[in-house]
Amino acid sequence: MTNTHHESIEADMHYLQLLAQSFPTIADASTEIINLEAIMALPKGTEHFLADLHGESGAFQHVLKNASGNIKRKVNELFGNDIRESEKKELCTLIYYPEQKLELIKTRETDIDDWYRITIHQLVKVCRDVSSKYTRSKVRKSLPEDFSYIIEELLHESFSDNDKAAYVSVIVNTIISTGRADDFIVAICNVIQRLAIDQLHILGDIYDRGPGAHIIMDTLRQYHSWDIQWGNHDILWMGAAAGNNACICNVLRLCLRYANLATIEEYGINLVPLATFALDAYHDDPCEEFMPKVLPGNKMDEKTRLLTAKMHKAIAVIQFKEEAAIFNRRPEWQMQDRNLFDHIDYERGVCTIDGKEYPMRSCHFPTIDPACPNNLTAEEKDLMDKLHHSFRICEKLKKHIRTLLSHGCMYSISNSNLLFHASCPLNDDGSLKQVEIYPGISYGGKDLMHNIGMMIRAAFETTSDDDYPRDYARDYFLYLWCGKNSPLFDKSKMATFERYFLDDKETYKEEKGNYFKLRDSAEVCDRILDAFEVKGANRHIINGHVPVHASKGENPIKAGGKLMVIDGGFSEAYHHETGIAGYTLVYHSRGFQLVQHEPFTSQRDAIVRETDIKSTTQIVEMSAHRMLVADTDKGEELKRQVADLKKLLYAYRHGILKERRR
Repeated sequence: MTNTHHESIEADMHYLQLLAQSFPTIADASTEIINLEAIMALPKGTEHFLADLHGESGAFQHVLKNASGNIKRKVNELFGNDIRESEKKELCTLIYYPEQKLELIKTRETDIDDWYRITIHQLVKVCRDVSSKYTRSKVRKSLPEDFSYIIEELLHESFSDNDKAAYVSVIVNTIISTGRADDFIVAICNVIQRLAIDQLHILGDIYDRGPGAHIIMDTLRQYHSWDIQWGNHDILWMGAAAGNNACICNVLRLCLRYANLATIEEYGINLVPLATFALDAYHDDPCEEFMPKVLPGNKMDEKTRLLTAKMHKAIAVIQFKEEAAIFNRRPEWQMQDRNLFDHIDYERGVCTIDGKEYPMRSCHFPTIDPACPNNLTAEEKDLMDKLHHSFRICEKLKKHIRTLLSHGCMYSISNSNLLFHASCPLNDDGSLKQVEIYPGISYGGKDLMHNIGMMIRAAFETTSDDDYPRDYARDYFLYLWCGKNSPLFDKSKMATFERYFLDDKETYKEEKGNYFKLRDSAEVCDRILDAFEVKGANRHIINGHVPVHASKGENPIKAGGKLMVIDGGFSEAYHHETGIAGYTLVYHSRGFQLVQHEPFTSQRDAIVRETDIKSTTQIVEMSAHRMLVADTDKGEELKRQVADLKKLLYAYRHGILKERRR
């Protein structure tokens, strides 16, 4: 090595001394270099991209279990025509739902020991395939303690090796004879699910519409490796948890709109005060505009529907008042034109928007004083105090929001892919828009996303050294939800008021921002990728947020393959619009596959009738060579570690540092 390199070693001495604590000898450092170099030669792990789950916990869990059809594909590749289609379906269902499927199989199998023997061999074969791209060490860490040794032995012994065949058979037979076959099968199926996906990326919107957002959050808290780029609905719940009253109202309004209170009830939010208030304030109001959207399978009697509608209207009216209070407090947002209660002529029943009068559907507002229409009544204020308290003290909600904060951000860059939920605000010419996020402070592109993330975290911090005041950060959740230049909204307005109270559909129009108008341009996408410093020959933007209308021929692949939109409508509420039940994206060592899903029926159907989600796979982009770990972000990190370890070796061999024998 040159003198220059020697000087570089001297400059890094403090770091090398720290590194030497983990690798105190030449042998230790050399072994780690060998290990890291070997890892870089393995195939790239499979990344799984999901977006806009909207509380559909059943579909979400099934897609996790089947790895967007990846497990089914592997079963077909491994067994081909060696076993019948019905046997492959049963094997896949067993992998997805081992406990439940075992119970069904045991009621019909006449020779269960023979079935155990055949099935264990098949499962080991699948497990060996999904584990082949990982080191033994990584596989070992994913194994359950009870069966770690046994599974590891079976994975690394060949069934076809005559010398080992008897050994393997004895292991399998002993598992069966000791009554551990069920537990073993459950364990190895869970390992297959675990290893089928190396990294899960969620591009926002876990919450709202569907009934199981809390179930999704509980699932993710136990998941081995995942990240989230926050969506507008996640931000709404985060704002509610932080104590933003307008966000609290929006959360409750959406739950009532879709007749979905399961998540609210699970969090222990007490809605009795809202029901009591609504029955009193709107006792003679039919609340026709506020009848809930009851989805198929969600039965609701007429009395409950009417109560839900009254609660819906009550919280919507309070929401518009709470929003007005924030818009007036933050005039720099330029959103005071959304204080539409100020624009109603209550005697004539008309609302004036942009100088034009529109007749109101109804003008029954018993809690509004036309002289001060945005003021809460004493009863409304008392109700909001109770709801605010209920959201603020909920420990389970706090836990889930902390999880979103610890695993999430506004954007992420992973293996040349730029991930964000909705938009990157742009000017008319496609250049990055400078957005004022705090009086006198504006950012665009990457800096905008980063500083919004800092703002969100400031709302939950108790220290005084944050860049943004806590009260402003708390208010800012509302801007992120419905502000014109919010990267999570990026529309001219949110026409909630108009949809409830006005018949003229001209008023419903929400003009999309420039990002949505220009995202088909490869040049614009490249400009955004450059601004975020995304490297790589095949780089992409991956979004969710806007449902892809596949039934109308819309293509989720845009800008010549540079942009992929994977919100195809997981939520049941979207199925009639999109014609499908969502897209997911799989990025494995051979390239990208976009998977289009039909609606998920139920877990029971999946187990009893072995109905997997019907999925169509579209090859988006295949690599010229099989991607290795060395080709990924992780590979770059490992290369840096190897370079550091080589410096450490140099230091040991030239006497700059002394080895420490253990």
